[in-house]
Amino acid sequence: MTNTQVTLVQIDNYGPWTVTPEPRREVDLQTLQSRLYADLSQLFGNREGYVFFTRFDNMIAVTNGLDHEAHALVQESVRNRYPVTVSLGTGVDPSPAVALGDATTVVQNGGSAQDADRREVLDGAVLAAADRADDDVQLAHFDVNDATGKYTDRLNEFDTFINIEQGYAALMRYMRQEHDSLSFFVGGDNIISVCPALGEAEYRDAIDAVYEEVGVELKVGVGRSRTAQGAGMAAKHALERCREEGTTVEFD
Repeated sequence: MTNTQVTLVQIDNYGPWTVTPEPRREVDLQTLQSRLYADLSQLFGNREGYVFFTRFDNMIAVTNGLDHEAHALVQESVRNRYPVTVSLGTGVDPSPAVALGDATTVVQNGGSAQDADRREVLDGAVLAAADRADDDVQLAHFDVNDATGKYTDRLNEFDTFINIEQGYAALMRYMRQEHDSLSFFVGGDNIISVCPALGEAEYRDAIDAVYEEVGVELKVGVGRSRTAQGAGMAAKHALERCREEGTTVEFD
């Protein structure tokens, strides 16, 4: 059984800040968001976690092994580097979607995302050291089959992007609706899904569903570990076996 710890990262009062005292240049906002994501990726990554950007003003992290003190250090680092602060809610559940729901409730209970008085909420469940196991986190690393040959070397970049994003959208919806999984585009033609304890048949069904809906062919490597980074590296190795052996689903 998986036991995923999920952290919601939400910038405090970001909407009003972007237009106060007057609208800020979009290029400056994009720079701030991308730098904040990069810093959070490193801050959580240094503690064996993964963070995914979603809408940039909201980000989702898999944080097995991080307690509230570690989360507070992340908040402190952001506060010292940026003109904005972040609120962090945590949740733990065998279902990643349920864990995220619990984490979201924590942040929402602290006030609205556009509440000028809300600052650095930090609360929610964390997985106790005594309750941790070597298979708490299951990550699936999906990859588009021959994306270079089918898209990159044949189409202009925007049309390539449309095809890849259609595959991502179809997979994201299917995995959320059917398996309470959280799927994230991570660049190129790669998607990482945070999953409960799924087997080979469930992943084959997901791949078939995406192909039937949008015609994008996928393969997937699956890994499990006590941390997000451990599971992610195991999934990468499994995906390499798919590429080497021409298979569709591999577990590490």
